[in-house]
Amino acid sequence: MIGSFERLVRPLLRALDPEDAHRLTIRMLKLAPPLGRVRDEARLAVRAFGLNFPNPVGMAAGFDKNADVPDALLRLGFGFVEVGTITPLPQAGNPRPRVFRLDADGAVINRLGFNSQGADAVLKRLAARANAGGIVGINIGANKDAPDRAADYVRLIERFAAVASYVTVNVSSPNTPGLRNLQQAGALDDLLARVVEARERVAPLAGPTPVLLKIAPDVSLGELDDIVGIARARRIDGMIVGNTTLSRPPSLRAGAAREAGGLSGRPLFHLATRMLAETYVRVEAAFPLIGAGGIDSGSTALAKFRAGASLVQLYSALVFRGLGLVGEIKAALVKALERERLDNLSEIVGTAAAAVTAESWPK
Repeated sequence: MIGSFERLVRPLLRALDPEDAHRLTIRMLKLAPPLGRVRDEARLAVRAFGLNFPNPVGMAAGFDKNADVPDALLRLGFGFVEVGTITPLPQAGNPRPRVFRLDADGAVINRLGFNSQGADAVLKRLAARANAGGIVGINIGANKDAPDRAADYVRLIERFAAVASYVTVNVSSPNTPGLRNLQQAGALDDLLARVVEARERVAPLAGPTPVLLKIAPDVSLGELDDIVGIARARRIDGMIVGNTTLSRPPSLRAGAAREAGGLSGRPLFHLATRMLAETYVRVEAAFPLIGAGGIDSGSTALAKFRAGASLVQLYSALVFRGLGLVGEIKAALVKALERERLDNLSEIVGTAAAAVTAESWPK
């Protein structure tokens, strides 16, 4: 039913400004009938960060910024949903236009700038669904004008630990000036120390809350050495690789490729997958990884697992492929397991990581 309806409305959505189309999509999901959740094959189940995921395909942060429709997305077949990015105080983000489709490239450029309704509004929605089940993580960020950005992350951990399945510390958006500086060794070590301390401080009342770190695919390998070393030393629970890129591959054809902002979608795949593999070999199984960036098919999702991901996230490809892509990816993963006579996805995680790191650097 949802698939047929989506095929009918997709031409309308594509005719709208990308941000207006997104708002209409959220509104439609709010109004969608509360159908039962899709049942997944047992072979797709994944245990990571102390959580049991019914399947490994997640909705990335950026789609449901204010936790308006996490349960609707779970009912559509996602194994988990990450809402946000959430900032402590409401902020409007950057001026419009700030989202651009690159139709010829299967890509999107955004310079949204952490537009958020703020912690109070999102906390009310997540508290209201506290007994609904399903894995709903939150992606947190600092307000643009915060005098102490690390304090913003600490404040959000304290407020959301009790209602979030996990929390992702986002220091990798390119659209908040100076935010990526928090990926530098000294700043990152201080930030993660404060975040983990806050998590432990509220744990007696909030329970255990996994903390993940989301990084950019644009860091150098030397910077990645520092990031992984700090993440391991601070004993965080996982990493997401990666966010959008500021680079512009020479293959881009759409005129909007010249717009400022972070590039996501198909052209990001090779860079993000290379950084995933580089991260995997450095992590040495200390914690699981989520692979994101350029997944638009079953084969690209499978490549992320082989490069080192235990879970994957997508968003931009849904603009071009629709929600049917979620089921397509899960079916392709099951077929791969059958073809290789494997019991679960953990048996393929990282099997190609070393080979990927030996390839020429993606352009």
